[in-house]
Amino acid sequence: MEVKVVTSEKQLEKVFEIWHKVFVEEQNVSTKVVLDGLEDQSTHFLLYKEGIEIGAGRLRVIEGVGKIERICILPSYRKGGSGKSLIQGIEKFAIEKSIGKLKLHAQLQALSFYERLGYATVSDIFTEANILHVVMVKTLTNKS
Repeated sequence: MEVKVVTSEKQLEKVFEIWHKVFVEEQNVSTKVVLDGLEDQSTHFLLYKEGIEIGAGRLRVIEGVGKIERICILPSYRKGGSGKSLIQGIEKFAIEKSIGKLKLHAQLQALSFYERLGYATVSDIFTEANILHVVMVKTLTNKS
């Protein structure tokens, strides 16, 4: 598997397509929530498996902290380390850009996944897009 930074309009359209399939179709999140107008302020990522785009996410830097958002893997490609590969690719990018801390809003169903990757919960449970979440953080090192 390979994580690539999105550099073309065609790749960005693929990101939006994956988001639509996972968030809008599968999780019933409004398109207006998924496409929130912050796309131009974000670095977008695609996860490839054997040349096929199977996952997507983005990273925004807010007051020096990287915020990982919109992490998703197409249903038929979940398991097998795809989510881990995507997160580690984003972390590698963040380290290269000297971003020392990451945070994210984790859906409760993904809490243990992020814990296994070294993220710690720092908030109470809250609702976002009608889905229960917690804020999680991780301090990066060159060995993250």
